[in-house]
Amino acid sequence: MSRRLVNVTLDNLSDLPSPCRQCVYWELDPVSGERARDSGDGELEKEAWVSDTLLEWGSCGQLIYVDGVPAGYALYAPPAYVPRSIAFPTSPVAADAVLLMTARLLPEFRGGGLGRMLLQGVARDLTRRGMKAIEAFGRVPGNAPEQRGWAAAPRPYRDPEVADYGCLLPAEYLRAVGFKTVRHHPRTPRLRLDVKSTVSWREDVEYAIDRLLGSLQVPVLSR
Repeated sequence: MSRRLVNVTLDNLSDLPSPCRQCVYWELDPVSGERARDSGDGELEKEAWVSDTLLEWGSCGQLIYVDGVPAGYALYAPPAYVPRSIAFPTSPVAADAVLLMTARLLPEFRGGGLGRMLLQGVARDLTRRGMKAIEAFGRVPGNAPEQRGWAAAPRPYRDPEVADYGCLLPAEYLRAVGFKTVRHHPRTPRLRLDVKSTVSWREDVEYAIDRLLGSLQVPVLSR
């Protein structure tokens, strides 16, 4: 079984799972994101975001393949490139950190250490570029965010349990792989991981990572 980890580019962006290719939850502000969803322009907007970020900052994602089949991905960027990053009660992301926007391992590829390989690839890329940490907004299951006071967040998905924050990884799993809470919140805490700590991840962390990346519920885009 061959495994291959590559940077996300415009050439392989189509290898993201179908709903994720159209999702611009992170890439646009809430109002623009809702407009793109309603007009069906999400895929074009995501492509434009990746293009601009690649040109201005560089690599903003990793894709992992197993025998040539896309098995998972991660997207990340400095908060200045992620309009949604300022819409949380626990914003802003620290200046020395990159935001892990979202990551996913397809369920059929869990249990083989691919999640660890994917996140370590992200960490190696960021280390080479002088970044110290990864931060993420976690979600606490069962606590759906309130509409009022939440930056007029749109409701882009059918499932009310993941509406408005379906792209967030579960906070409990982030903590299980070494993220530490830097700002508490009952629904969307902000967590942080030193990129150097990923080098020493043990094999017994693999299960937690695979659950973390496999737990992301890919939303069904509403029409």
